Amino acid sequence: MTPSPLVHRTVPGPAGRIHLVEQGAGPLVLLLHGFPESWYSWRHQLPALAAAGYRAAAVDVRGYGRSSRPADVAAYRMTELVEDCVAAVHGLGERTAVVVGHDWGAGIAANSALLRPDVVTAVAMLSVPYAPRGGPRPSEMFAGMAGGAEEFYVSRFQEPGRAEAEIEPDVRGWLAGFYAAFSADTMPGPDAPDPHFAARDGQLRDRFPAGPLPGWLTEADLDVYAGEFERTGMAGALARYRNMDRDWEDLADLDGAPITQPSLFLGGGRDASTMWLAAAIEAYPKTLPGLVGSHILEDCGHWIQQERPDEVNRQLLDWLDGLSRPAGSPDLP
Repeated sequence: MTPSPLVHRTVPGPAGRIHLVEQGAGPLVLLLHGFPESWYSWRHQLPALAAAGYRAAAVDVRGYGRSSRPADVAAYRMTELVEDCVAAVHGLGERTAVVVGHDWGAGIAANSALLRPDVVTAVAMLSVPYAPRGGPRPSEMFAGMAGGAEEFYVSRFQEPGRAEAEIEPDVRGWLAGFYAAFSADTMPGPDAPDPHFAARDGQLRDRFPAGPLPGWLTEADLDVYAGEFERTGMAGALARYRNMDRDWEDLADLDGAPITQPSLFLGGGRDASTMWLAAAIEAYPKTLPGLVGSHILEDCGHWIQQERPDEVNRQLLDWLDGLSRPAGSPDLP
């Protein structure tokens, strides 16, 4: 059977235009990417989901790709991105969807499930574990993660223009190094300086590995990512980091809130996100009472659906299949 084509389309959103790429027909599965990526990070999942009888739609998150890019940093707060998620579902002519997110997309998916349970029927989070809102103000927490001579990358991203000045003169080179730094097959060894940090008088790229691209990333793939960011600039993507304190204030009513919809978590065994947030994973019986599965893919880095597409596709499809079966029914052969 000839696979259905990829279809690019735009739907209206609160900030203007939401660009997405869809494939297949059936129940809607909305795919949300992270930093610094685009809809293209789901290129391996779109055909697999479509072939299995789902309508898969990968979104360019606000500020990325062909979606609208408001100038106001506050326009990238989490509550706005949740409304984009809802607008994408409705713009596709659907009332509800399963939402799958990676990296920052995982956070958008989780908060969409919390704030709009009428729309989000189930949620899968890749690479970044769910941790309920709480604790100290994020900027204060991240500032405390580095020593006197070092600075955590999230802290560096806070000031508008600062990270742009490092990245935009050589977008392609910076992206290649950033992807390599957090991929299992190219990340620096345990004795090398941690690329999540930089010297206060240096740059993040000073600690990126020099060498070949990760095995999952071809030169053509890198051209796609670099071409989009060379066209749009980095400010829209970086604005997500610049709203963390604002989110902490906006979402105060969700302090400690569990996600009750059916959920799934997939993480990489060599991803700092899963290691640093191990306590959040251990808390899943309380914070994700609807959890169907939590899986760590060994020897996998941060770019999980691109590093290990076959395994991720299998886990997603098994989970999605289970959502459509009555509780207690036997697994299919």
